[in-house]
Amino acid sequence: MEAKKSVESKSFNEQLRLKVHEIIFEADTPAGKGFDVALLVLIVLSVVVVMLESVESIAHAFGTLFLYLEWIVTVLFTLEYILRIYAIKKPWNYIFSFYGIVDLLSILPTYLSLIVAGSHFLVTIRALRLLRIFRILKLGNYLRQSQILVLALRASRTKITVFLFAVLTIVIIVGSTMYLVEGGEGSKFSSIPRSIYWAIVTLTTVGYGDISPTTDFGQFLAAIVMILGYAIIAVPTGIVSVELAKTEAKEADINTICCPNCGKYGHTHDAVYCKHCGHEL
Repeated sequence: MEAKKSVESKSFNEQLRLKVHEIIFEADTPAGKGFDVALLVLIVLSVVVVMLESVESIAHAFGTLFLYLEWIVTVLFTLEYILRIYAIKKPWNYIFSFYGIVDLLSILPTYLSLIVAGSHFLVTIRALRLLRIFRILKLGNYLRQSQILVLALRASRTKITVFLFAVLTIVIIVGSTMYLVEGGEGSKFSSIPRSIYWAIVTLTTVGYGDISPTTDFGQFLAAIVMILGYAIIAVPTGIVSVELAKTEAKEADINTICCPNCGKYGHTHDAVYCKHCGHEL
């Protein structure tokens, strides 16, 4: 009899966990979509409250109201965070995921404000949680395109790393040369690091104008660096564009189904099992 009750209790807990998972993690169901919309409203409300609280006149008039609202939202987010951990069989996968870390950081500042004055303003990090809108707008295409972009950036990282090392080498050489040409008493090219700073600003076409060459050769070198800057900016764009085209050709349509075991997304519409852990979807 006790064994039967234990099985029934386990079955009830499993059903409850799956139901909570469906509401919190899924965006394809009415309940899941409603939960996400309510969550986004709370996030926007919280961020707006923090912004208004930074205005002295408004904070003086509505400070107490803002304080109550902030704690109400924080408690709700804390409950949501706990339920997200409960709803997944492997909670550490969620805790150390991007969204898991953002969710934790979004509630910590309010509690830290009890110890460190002013730290509650860090709750503006909750704006990052608005990224969840992709699951609501998902409606297939948004989520699919974001997944493709992430995959393309991952595929490009080696080439971009090599490219950045090449750029770093160029600015060191140009900066050192400019120091030799323009350096001297009273010159703004007072050191190699400062000259490298000028090279970076010029190469990226930012051009603050706080440092500029005065000699003929220095101005000639600056002109070359400016022209080179346009070509360099185009390189990473081309690398990512090629990888985007390759990835889009390979990726099938992606839905918003979240694995109840590992909590990961990125499954195709005809998927029966999770491609990350093999658990049934």
